[in-house]
Amino acid sequence: MKISIITVCYNSAATIEDTLKSVLKQNYNNYEYLIIDGKSTDDTLKIVKRYEKKFKGKMRVVSEKDKGLYDAMNKGIKLATGDIIGIINSDDVLIDSNVFSSIVENFDENTDILYGDLIYCNESLTLPVRNYISGKNSSLSWCPAHPTMYIRKSIYEKFGDYKLQYRVAADFDLMVRLNVNRCKFKYLRRYLVLMRMGGTSNGLKGYIRGFKDSCTILKDNSVNFSFIRSGIRVLNTISQYITTFFNRKKLQEILKKYNDNL
Repeated sequence: MKISIITVCYNSAATIEDTLKSVLKQNYNNYEYLIIDGKSTDDTLKIVKRYEKKFKGKMRVVSEKDKGLYDAMNKGIKLATGDIIGIINSDDVLIDSNVFSSIVENFDENTDILYGDLIYCNESLTLPVRNYISGKNSSLSWCPAHPTMYIRKSIYEKFGDYKLQYRVAADFDLMVRLNVNRCKFKYLRRYLVLMRMGGTSNGLKGYIRGFKDSCTILKDNSVNFSFIRSGIRVLNTISQYITTFFNRKKLQEILKKYNDNL
């Protein structure tokens, strides 16, 4: 299977090199790498261009104005030529060199979306902050860790891409639509991504906006009890912070292994 991996970026010079390195070291070679830049004004594109030759023709770079994060993701999806599509943010990293091979090995004919687990970290990727265990698909309010999701291109073509009116929760809207339409999810029980804290969906304002968007999304998709279901999502997020505290030693060992292998 061919994987299309998309990285959306804008003024990401401080972190994107880590992302590029994590893709470059993958031991599965049948992939393309799409960089969708929003006309960065810092050194983001210089860093990307420095790495472009190392990808030996697998990288394609697009730099133009966009309407935000999800608009840029939609551009990447339209350009993708792979069988399955994954998105890794410009401040996140693939946790080891076996991520792509694990995805392909577990992506069978009965799978539309494959996903795994994620660790939120500090800026230096040395301390765990939030332990995001996606778990099995359990309800219409459930959403796996977005940077761990690999979705068939045919599913995007059939059910649409990210809706721009949801500024911080368009990925949740997509999950609800795919759930309502009974797409087949498969849980790969392993960590796939290290994600730096920050971005539009984190922090108090991001959580409040995400809660409001979640209620609207569930209503728009004719899902009952939207307020209660959105509240459950908040409780799940809180539980992820709590489990981080009790699993800190194990998580720090995982982060140490990642940093030792740089």
